[in-house]
Amino acid sequence: QVQLVESGGDSVQAGGSLRLSCAHFGFAAAWSCMAWFRQAPGKEREAVALMNPNSTYTYYTNSVKGRFTISQDSAKKMWYLQMNLLKSEDTAMYYCAARVGNCASAAASFPYWGQGTQVEVAV
Repeated sequence: QVQLVESGGDSVQAGGSLRLSCAHFGFAAAWSCMAWFRQAPGKEREAVALMNPNSTYTYYTNSVKGRFTISQDSAKKMWYLQMNLLKSEDTAMYYCAARVGNCASAAASFPYWGQGTQVEVAV
């Protein structure tokens, strides 16, 4: 059974940093696309960052470009989201997701999801 487990969410002051981690279990092959999504109350789930395993493709939503970085450690079967210069509008539940196939920013294209980790950014 495939399982994704996020960690690292916390409450921080604006301008601070957090690193989210996603550990995956139960999938013998390599993912084709690893992603971070977020969902704030009353808003749709949005793709924050995507990458393929060899990093030849990365995607960031405009609002996080230059502040967030997605990365992976294949040996540890983990991927990360480094978030710097956090803003109040980054407050959301963050989810890692994975799929076999080309990266796509639509949440519906990802069959595997973690349970989410909460990020709160206070002004």
